[in-house]
Amino acid sequence: MLDINRRHFLKVVASAGAAVTVSTALGGCSSLVRADNADTVDFTHGVASGDPTTNALMLWTRAVPKNNAKPVITLGWEVARDPSFSDIIRSGTVKTSARRDYTVKVDVQQLPAGMSLYYRFVGHDQYSPIGEGATLPQQGIDAIRLGVFSCSNYPAGFFNPYHHASQDDTIDFVLHLGDYIYEYGAGGYGYDDAERIGRTFPDNNNKEIVSLDDYRRRYALYRTDEGLKALHATKSFIVVWDDHEIANDTYKDGAQNHQPDTEGDFYQRRAAAIQAYYEWMPIRPPQGDASLQIYRSFELGDLANLIMLDTRIIGRDKQLAYADFTDVSTGKFDSQGFQAAMQSDRSILGKKQLQWLVNQLAQSNAHWQILGQQLLMARMNFPAAIIGSKDRSTIANKLLNAAQLKQARANGHLLTEQQQRYIDTVTPYNLDAWDGYAMEREVLFQQVKQMGKKIVVLAGDTHNAWHNHLTTHTGEQVGVEFGTSSVSSPGMETYLGLDDATAKKLAQALPTVIKDLQYTNLHERGYMVTQISKDAIDNEWRFVDTIKSKDYQLSGTHRAQFRG
Repeated sequence: MLDINRRHFLKVVASAGAAVTVSTALGGCSSLVRADNADTVDFTHGVASGDPTTNALMLWTRAVPKNNAKPVITLGWEVARDPSFSDIIRSGTVKTSARRDYTVKVDVQQLPAGMSLYYRFVGHDQYSPIGEGATLPQQGIDAIRLGVFSCSNYPAGFFNPYHHASQDDTIDFVLHLGDYIYEYGAGGYGYDDAERIGRTFPDNNNKEIVSLDDYRRRYALYRTDEGLKALHATKSFIVVWDDHEIANDTYKDGAQNHQPDTEGDFYQRRAAAIQAYYEWMPIRPPQGDASLQIYRSFELGDLANLIMLDTRIIGRDKQLAYADFTDVSTGKFDSQGFQAAMQSDRSILGKKQLQWLVNQLAQSNAHWQILGQQLLMARMNFPAAIIGSKDRSTIANKLLNAAQLKQARANGHLLTEQQQRYIDTVTPYNLDAWDGYAMEREVLFQQVKQMGKKIVVLAGDTHNAWHNHLTTHTGEQVGVEFGTSSVSSPGMETYLGLDDATAKKLAQALPTVIKDLQYTNLHERGYMVTQISKDAIDNEWRFVDTIKSKDYQLSGTHRAQFRG
């Protein structure tokens, strides 16, 4: 079965033709790319750059021929040291076609290390917008600043966090940790205010996306957002996918939000989703466009080894669910069966990727080991009695009560046996995160401990901001985790039905309930800026006051530092 599915994926990707043009000879004459054979096009979705190395940068645009007249078109491209393009250091030509959705990717080689560069694409009589990107530094740098993002939901609101970051010249590179798009149709998740704010789906893309054309149109819609276009044009991206680039709660053999009876073969859907992702994102797939492998690493000078992981597609076993261990007729929970499943050899990375990760950590001489990935890695345990609550509106008060009881005990007050049992009997609140794969997490943490290294985990997915300690089962700290809020997707405040005041109160109380939690924000959208220097990792969470209007401002920040 797996071989057949792999062959199908290869066939689908191969039908698109060459995905990336790799630049070869040095060029410096812009007239070479304004030849008569360049076609007349519309640059419909701006420009982007990504996957920087010390000597290469991936460039992206979309160039649609006028009146959709030509199946194959030719463009020029230029890279310069200055925005006026008076000092062009690389140039060439590239072809694209309808089989690539007229997306264009050029892997520009032989570039100087650690340099800001300007680029553009050239049609017969028009230029694309000018983009600014950068190559990675080689060594001898004091600090690097990363903008960190996750979870942008188009109908939920405007992508103001992207826009805000695009105006910050101190951000060197952008990390996007997944959920760049969402697969839902009109009326689905995040759609409540879509009509009021003018963020509805077009008629040809208002159903749940399943086919290649569906996914392409969804990316095209997202890339019309002004904030996202601005960030792509000003920063080079390093990206990984999460689940919604395919379907909610994806795992290696399926997804919670995929129904084969009505939506067809999962592997065909996955192949379509990944093809569209590779077409629309400025990424250099480490094993080529015919491979599912997206995990890879980047050396940030001599400061850090940035390791980008895939916790969704390559090796993840299907998520556990509390409902699977609950008797429908009696409501009794099979705690022994649940514990046995939790302690089984279940994987979130897959054996091959886990071994690759361990090797990366062992072989790296960088000062910091940074894991860019999708899901919270820290232990996030709630009182088990709260997890069983059917009425979400009661959960906040129960958590606040648990915090009061734990604080009272810490202050020397005696609790009843029932109260003690209530706060001490805990279980993970999110089995889709690393908590649902606790044995593999422990294997990783023990490896990190034996190496004598500390890891810094950057996480997305939850739509809320988090600062956690990463600890082994015996409580030894092996690193720290910084989780970013979402760009626009609703967070825990929506899930639990909280007003802002209650969300703030609960956020202040949760570090008392959850042992390794140091800070959280449960109600604001935003992003992180992570500064890496030899002495410390400084993380700043930034929040915007609204995503329901383009008229926004920064509403607050929070800072934390990790010195290893």
